[in-house]
Amino acid sequence: MGNATHTATLSADLVDRLTRHVVSGGGEKTATVAPFTGKPLVELPVSTAGDVAAAFSRARAAQRDWAAMPPRDRVEPFLRFHDLVLDRQTEILDILQWETGKARRHAFEEVYDAAAGTLYYARQAPRLLRRSRTMGAVPLATRTYVHRQAKGAVSVITPWNYPLALPVGDAVPALLAGNAVVAKPDTQTALTALWAIDLLIEAGLPADLWLPVLGEPAQIGDPLIEHADYVAFTGSSAAGAAVAQKAAARLIGCSAELGGKNPMIVCEDAHLDSTVEGALRACFSNAGQLCIAMERVYVHESRFDEFTAKFAAAVGDMTLNSELDFSADMGSLTYQRQLDRVAAHVDDARAKGATVLAGGRPRPDLGPLFYEPTVLSGVRPAMSACAEETFGPVVSVYAFTDENDAVERANDTEFGLNASVWTKDVARGRRIAERIRAGTVNINEGYGAAWASYGAPMGGMKRSGLGRRHGHEGLLRYTEAQTIASQHFVGLAGPPGTSGQMLAKAMTTGARLMKRFRIR
Repeated sequence: MGNATHTATLSADLVDRLTRHVVSGGGEKTATVAPFTGKPLVELPVSTAGDVAAAFSRARAAQRDWAAMPPRDRVEPFLRFHDLVLDRQTEILDILQWETGKARRHAFEEVYDAAAGTLYYARQAPRLLRRSRTMGAVPLATRTYVHRQAKGAVSVITPWNYPLALPVGDAVPALLAGNAVVAKPDTQTALTALWAIDLLIEAGLPADLWLPVLGEPAQIGDPLIEHADYVAFTGSSAAGAAVAQKAAARLIGCSAELGGKNPMIVCEDAHLDSTVEGALRACFSNAGQLCIAMERVYVHESRFDEFTAKFAAAVGDMTLNSELDFSADMGSLTYQRQLDRVAAHVDDARAKGATVLAGGRPRPDLGPLFYEPTVLSGVRPAMSACAEETFGPVVSVYAFTDENDAVERANDTEFGLNASVWTKDVARGRRIAERIRAGTVNINEGYGAAWASYGAPMGGMKRSGLGRRHGHEGLLRYTEAQTIASQHFVGLAGPPGTSGQMLAKAMTTGARLMKRFRIR
């Protein structure tokens, strides 16, 4: 464990450079707080409902010319953005740590993700958006293709826990698809998103295509849906359900990545040392404030005692501090409300008979929002930590008897976002994975293998979300599929003078021939 005394903060010039992008005309300001110190960090402009309407008006005007560009030309700013993110990583790592309190190693995951995810879509967008030929109504005579039109102006609403990876991950494919984006990042971590917008404009993105607004959902949440042609939302399941209802009322599409109570299954043949090391990342990255983090660990009964002893010892050895370097294994929580929720879950479990194997207490000596990484055993359904998402550095361990038991318990949740299976037999791991009702399952990894497979879809089942980011769907969700068909040589009603009876007979014969010769 360690501590740090910070004597510097974010420069006024940097803050001014970034906040000039916010669409705000009222002059109202709001202050954010540094999680490491509890002291004021920056003042940010606040947007009104009118500002949101103005942002969409500007975005739509800019989007017309942008959508008219060939996709191969739209990719150029994004290729430059990839390099700039990696080149300027020290600056954004500092901003990320100041705004979130996360350890630098976890901040770097966001930097890598912003660069790598952008590069994937910059490479793939021209191919994904190319018109695609499909079978016409009448072979040779009907020529049909699918054209992809941009939705128009898209709302991207993102939370505070991954303030670089999530805004970039949703906005970049929307922009590459030919849309404009009006973004609402969480105010506490807005500078990080504003840094990405500033950098992409520097890389050549035309002005007004990615416009940020700042404010509380009660003030600007509804306008962000009322003016949008599509909504990409990341947040809690309750908030996601409300967004989906409002989008449905307007008959516009939405995607939502929501909460999780993610299970990790440790089979009897797992290599325990590497499993323990992987569990540290899976459970405590970003202090557990990660929707795809593991909060439930199921260990085969024959290895339960050995695993829990090794895991608890490793958790107790983790380094916590607020240094702006790579020395910490875990950083601070971001909000007081998260600290309160973590403490409430642990205290409730302890009071009802659970055993704290590691951690279990706040660490105000390190900073106002630090809480030790915590391992609980003996957690039962009556305890809030059992089924509710903690969203903090708390994990419960359980023993299971066989694969059926493990799968049944892994699926015993309203959530279905991510899961993890640990075994030396990868084929067995895949068989188990396919029985788990979760949008992604990692074998011998907690979350990174599936998340960073950008060509594969990522999202949740059940109350963990709608739609997918990443993969083809991550870009095509921002488009409307338009079918264009042209008729040649002969009309669908046959040559002039063809009777209805003759047409029916010809079409019947044709249908049988096309089946016989596998034309259809």
